[in-house]
Amino acid sequence: MKFILFPGAALLALLLAGCGPHPIQRNPKAAASEWPTYGNDPGSSRYSPLAEITKDNVRDLKLAWTYHTGDIANRGATWNGKKVWAKSTFEDTPLFVDGTLYIATPFNRIIALDPESGREKWAFDPKIDRIAYYGDYFTCRGLAAWVDPQRQPGQACRRAIYEATQDGRLVAIDAATGQACAAFGANGQVSLTTGIKTVIKGEYHFTSPPAVVGEVVIVGSAINDNDRVDMPSGVVRGFNARTGALVWAWDPVPRDPADPARATWQNGAGRTGAANVWGPISADPERDLVFLPTTSPSPDFFGGERKGEDRYANSVVALRASTGKVVWSFQAVHHDLWDYDLPSAPSLIEVEHNGQRIAALAQPSKMGYLFILDRDTGKPVLPVEERPVPQGGVPGEWLSPTQPVPASPPLVPDRLEPQDAWGLTGWDRGKCRETIASLRRGGIFTPPSLQGTLQYPGNIGGTNWGGVSFDRSRGLIVLNQSNLPFIVQLIPREQAAHQRREAGWEYAPMKGTPYVMRRRPLLSPWQLPCNRPPWGTLAAVEAGTGQIRWQVPLGTMRELAPIPLGLKWGTPTLGGPLTTAAGLTFIGATLDRTFRAFDTDTGRELWQAKLPASAMATPITFRARQGGRQYVVVAAGGHGKTDKSKLGDSVMAFALP
Repeated sequence: MKFILFPGAALLALLLAGCGPHPIQRNPKAAASEWPTYGNDPGSSRYSPLAEITKDNVRDLKLAWTYHTGDIANRGATWNGKKVWAKSTFEDTPLFVDGTLYIATPFNRIIALDPESGREKWAFDPKIDRIAYYGDYFTCRGLAAWVDPQRQPGQACRRAIYEATQDGRLVAIDAATGQACAAFGANGQVSLTTGIKTVIKGEYHFTSPPAVVGEVVIVGSAINDNDRVDMPSGVVRGFNARTGALVWAWDPVPRDPADPARATWQNGAGRTGAANVWGPISADPERDLVFLPTTSPSPDFFGGERKGEDRYANSVVALRASTGKVVWSFQAVHHDLWDYDLPSAPSLIEVEHNGQRIAALAQPSKMGYLFILDRDTGKPVLPVEERPVPQGGVPGEWLSPTQPVPASPPLVPDRLEPQDAWGLTGWDRGKCRETIASLRRGGIFTPPSLQGTLQYPGNIGGTNWGGVSFDRSRGLIVLNQSNLPFIVQLIPREQAAHQRREAGWEYAPMKGTPYVMRRRPLLSPWQLPCNRPPWGTLAAVEAGTGQIRWQVPLGTMRELAPIPLGLKWGTPTLGGPLTTAAGLTFIGATLDRTFRAFDTDTGRELWQAKLPASAMATPITFRARQGGRQYVVVAAGGHGKTDKSKLGDSVMAFALP
């Protein structure tokens, strides 16, 4: 070994450089950088050009401030004659515009914060009806903002903040003061339940932010799954951003017999509801296009009352944003029987394909498929094949003989056989093997059955509402996945009336059909999944080829397993990624209480921070002022539908020293 001698001062400097924080190269002239929409840009790229936090210094990232909203619900109650548990789910992605950070709480309160200190500036409370239960518990994923070109700086509501509340109102407030925009609707609010037929209070609600394109505010809706055939309409509406007047309305269930899509509904188009847009919406303002990820018609798991492909449902639909007219549609699932909604906003991307640069969009799915479509036509840029799928549904069902499947590799497995059973011991592995063997299984798109069908991936995904982030400089689409099988069983209604409900199952009445549905995750006696880990992953996909560049486990089961195992087995995920120009991917999303940063090029984990509750939300990043620090902010509040998740109310900002 060769030794090199240094002068004393130089040696001390070298030791300090090796042990201390990396020096920060902060440019005093670096411009402020906002996060003005839910996905940072209208096309939901979730990408930031900021690069102060790098692969070399991210390990020095520290908590800068924490703000507590105080909005937590965790109580028992009675709703619709049933005992329920009313919980909060903090899934908010903040906005940062005009020097202010805006957050939305599970109770729909809008709070303005100083971005560098976390100090509250003002709070607006729409005073929602806090009934015991909305279909997604107490959930609000974010807000929308708009600048009125007809108002001068300093005028009230020159910049408006919009929110769709859980109890069915579209509210507009002044971004500077938090006061209602008096010219919008009736003193700052528009009823979203007008003309909507509901039966149960709370079954028609709103969880995701509106989108603003031009002077139109566009909203979808969240509708409870599986209650009955004639659930409320999933109509999508556009309102004038200044006045709140209705501009257009489009129903994903084609009611007009003259609509060509109506022919794909053999029955039910006059009665079926839903096919709604509960997830976030993206847009291309230059093309005057808004892109809608639609869901399944009601009810999800039996389609005999809506026979046919059910076009526009389970589809990406492009509407003319100014008029609401259909420009094109692409159906990702024909005649959905698996709750395979398209849950996230399509992300607008550019791809190099066959020597051409194509304006495209990336649509992830619960099936673990990633569809790359032409933005102008909806045609697949990367090949999609119609493949035969299992047949033999329950009596009265209609099945599509084929389903669209991308030729590129899926991001999650789609088969689970008895020999694939996993467990901590031979005993629980054997129990899993027995359960798997008892189920109908034929791969993805195996229809629900009387004996019980293995649904893999389950209805949570694949990818859920967190969507993808597109790193334009690298041509990489980054997205997280869950890998959790479910059991779905249909029970004849007469039989279900005499059966005792078993613990651990979720039951759904599906009124108007011959069946009651029940489902549960496929878990071992130790309450761990029966499939081999990882149970959650993060992946990077090459946009031009659809090939997986890398895929790594996301999360650990240390806080969730019966024994504190720190192995990187991954956990089911909700929330999404953020990528930056420095080659970093930030993500919470896991059931463990950890926020992480990964190398976008390789998938190597570079940094993590422990949180008071899991961050099942999508983070943002910004620079608040010229020459200021780059902040990364995430909501850490747990998830109301997960028994293992601790609830919280923290908004947390991280920055370099």
